[in-house]
Amino acid sequence: MIQRKSIQVNGIVQGVGFRPFVYRLADHLKVAGFVNNNSDGVTIEIEGQQDALNRFIEILQTKSPPLAIISEITLCDIPTKNEKSFRIIATSKKSKATTHIAPDVSVCEDCLAELFDPQNRRYRYPFINCTNCGPRYTIVKSIPYDRPFTSMSVFTMCPECQKEYDDPLNRRFHAQPNACPKCGPKLTLLDKSGKALNTIDPIKQAVQLIREGKILALRGLGGFHLAVDAFNEDALQKLRERKGRQAKPFALMALNDDVVSKYCFISEAEKSHLNHYTRSIVILKKKPEKQVAQGVAPNNKYLGFMLPYTPLHYLLLQNNFELLVMTSANFTDEPIARTNDESLDRLGTIADYFLVHDREIEQRCDDSIIKIVKDQPFFIRRSRGFVPVAVKLKVKSKKSILAVGGELKNTIAISRGDDVFFSQHIGDLDNPAAYSFFENSIIHLQNILQIKPDVIVCDKHPEYLSTKWAKQQKLPVIEVQHHHAHLAAVMADNGVDTTTIGLILDGTGYGDDGSIWGGEVLIGDFKKYERFARLEPVALPGGTKAIEQPWRIAFSYLYKIYGDELSNLNIPIVQKLKPNDIILLKQIIDKAINAPLTSSCGRLFDAVSAILGICTEITFDAQAAIGLEMAVDENVDDYYTHVVENFKIKDGIIYTSQLIRSIIDDLQNRIAVPIIAAKFHNTIAILFTMAVQAASEKSGVKQVGLSGGVYQNNYFNLLIQEKLNSMDLRVLTHKNVPANDGGLALGQIAIANNKL
Repeated sequence: MIQRKSIQVNGIVQGVGFRPFVYRLADHLKVAGFVNNNSDGVTIEIEGQQDALNRFIEILQTKSPPLAIISEITLCDIPTKNEKSFRIIATSKKSKATTHIAPDVSVCEDCLAELFDPQNRRYRYPFINCTNCGPRYTIVKSIPYDRPFTSMSVFTMCPECQKEYDDPLNRRFHAQPNACPKCGPKLTLLDKSGKALNTIDPIKQAVQLIREGKILALRGLGGFHLAVDAFNEDALQKLRERKGRQAKPFALMALNDDVVSKYCFISEAEKSHLNHYTRSIVILKKKPEKQVAQGVAPNNKYLGFMLPYTPLHYLLLQNNFELLVMTSANFTDEPIARTNDESLDRLGTIADYFLVHDREIEQRCDDSIIKIVKDQPFFIRRSRGFVPVAVKLKVKSKKSILAVGGELKNTIAISRGDDVFFSQHIGDLDNPAAYSFFENSIIHLQNILQIKPDVIVCDKHPEYLSTKWAKQQKLPVIEVQHHHAHLAAVMADNGVDTTTIGLILDGTGYGDDGSIWGGEVLIGDFKKYERFARLEPVALPGGTKAIEQPWRIAFSYLYKIYGDELSNLNIPIVQKLKPNDIILLKQIIDKAINAPLTSSCGRLFDAVSAILGICTEITFDAQAAIGLEMAVDENVDDYYTHVVENFKIKDGIIYTSQLIRSIIDDLQNRIAVPIIAAKFHNTIAILFTMAVQAASEKSGVKQVGLSGGVYQNNYFNLLIQEKLNSMDLRVLTHKNVPANDGGLALGQIAIANNKL
C-alpha cells in the first residue's frame, strides 16, 4: 500500500551533507518526495511502500552523516501525491527559526587527498572544502545556511563548481563554501604597510619568511594567527616583546600526532581529541628528553598542541616545518583580529608580513582549548569547532533567556526550549575591544538563531560591565550570585536538578555579604543555596593590585598570622620587602583602605606561590597559581599531618593559618620548594574533602559538583576527585562548558529558568 509521510528534522542538519544523504537514501529505497532546508531544519516528504518508508526512517535515525546532530524528528502521515521521483527543492525562509548552525569543521581526508594531488584541479588550493568539512559558523550572516546568506555570496561559482554543487551524488552537492582557483577566494601576501608582494606563490614566500625568523600574520577560519618557527628563540622573543606577552605559553601546531608524540606524552584519548574534526588545542605533558625553544612555554610542564584544521595550515607545514607557533593575532587581552584592514591596523607593530585572503569572516572565533582528564575532555575555552552547538537543559526553558556571563573569560548564551546556544570565547570585558565584541556577539547570536529573549540574566556584581549592560536593556533582569551560577552550571552540565554540594573554587566573585568569595562549600539547587563553609577570609591590600602582585596577598596572610613579628621571618619574600612597603601595607590592612576581604581559593594559591618565591608579580591571569602547580613534585604524597588532624569548621570557616605556618616552618628548615608545593596541594585537597564530608553528613546530600577556575590545576583536580570518590560520593565535573567563568552563562540560565 502506498503511503506518504512528512518528516521534520531539527538539530545540526544544514551544511553537513544531510540533504544529499537523504536524496541518496531515497534513491536507494526507490521512494518519491522531496527534501528542503528551511529555518526550522530540514523538511522531508516521502512516498512509497510502507516497508520502504519504515526502512527510510530507520536509516535516517541511525546512519545520518557524521557531522549531523539530530535533536528532534517529527513524523506525520499525509495524503499521497502520486509522485514518481525524489527531488531537492529550493530553500524556504520562515519567520520563526529553530534550526541549528553547524560549527566550523577541519578539512577532511578526501579534500586533503585532492589538495596534494597534482592531477586535481584544486591542487594546492588553500580553500578546498566539501559538505563534510570547512567553514560554517564563521561565514554565516543569517539562516538558513545557504550560500546567499554566507560570506561566499560574493563568489560566483564557475561552471565546474556549479555542476558539483547541483549534483546530488557529488561530495560537494550544496557545499556552500564550494570554490576552486578559478572562481573562489584567493591569497595575497602583504608587507606591514599593506602593499602586496610580487610573488607567484604567496605560501612558498611566506614559508621562506618564517624560516628567516619573520613573524607572519595568517588569516584563518575564525581570525588571524601569528606564526613563527617554534625552534627560533630570537623570533619567539621578538613575538613576546611585540605582543606584550612576557610569559604566557604559546600554542603549537604540528602536522600530525606522530610529530606531537616526539615532544609530549599522548594517551589514546588525547590522540583522539587531537585528531577530532574540532581540532582543539590539547594541553599535553612534555617529554623531558625532547625540547622546543624555551620561549614557547617558559617554566611549564605542559605544551598546547593542535593539528592543522585548514588547507592553508597543511600547505604551510607539509615538508616545511616540524612545528609552528600559532598564537592568536592580538595584543594581550584584546579579541583576535578578524578583517584584513583590522589586522594591518592592529597588528602592524607585531607582524612583519600578512598572509591574507578575501573570504570574509563574519564572526571571529578563537581556538578551543581542552585538557583530557580521566579520558574525558575538560574545557579551558569552548570556541571554534564547538559553537554554536547547543548544550541541553534537563527542563525546557519557559521563556527565551539571554545570559550575559561574567566579567572575565566572558561568553554569552541564549536559551530556546531545552537548548542553550553559547557564543564563542569573548574575553575580559574591561578591554574596550572585547566589550564591543560582547555587544556584537549578542546581536549576531540572536540574528542567526532568530531568537528574541524575554528576560536577561546576569551576575550580581554591580560593577561588572555585563551586569551594567543587562540593566540598560528594556527587558526584565534576573541577578544571580556568581558561585551559585557555578554550582548550577556543573549541575546543568550533568543533567542534574536535585540538591548538590558545590565545591566552588575560583579567584573572584561578588558575595552576598559584599566581600569577594571563591573558596566555597555550598549546598543548593537551581532555586536556592546555603553557604555551608568557606576559606578563612583575608584582606587584599590594594584591591586589584594585589591580584597583579601576589606578594601583597602573601603579606596579608603573614601579617594576619604573625602580626608585627613577620619581619623576623627568615624567608626570601619577607627579606625582599622594603620597610616602606611593610608600613604602607600594614596601614592599608589595619584601616581597611582598599583592602576588601576575600575567601578566594585562587588567591590562597597565589599567596603560597609568592611565599615560596615562585611568582611574586604576574603578567597573565593565574600565572602565580600555574607556577605553583608546575613546581609540585608529583612523587610526594606527604601532607601536613597536624593541620589535617586539627581540622574543624568553626562558624562556617575553614581556617588556613596553621597551613601557612607549616609552609613557613618548612621554608625556614630549607625543605625543597617542590616538596612544599606538593604538601600544600595534598593538604588543601584533604581539607576541602573533609569540608564536603561535613556538608554531606549535615545535609544527607551524596553528590558534589566541582566548578571554578582552580580546577584547571590538573594535579589538584585529579587529587580532589580521587579523594571525593573514595568517600562514596557522586562527583560531578564539567563536560560541555568550562569550569571557569566561560561556563557561567549555563548556570545563570538554569537558575533563571527555575525562577520563571
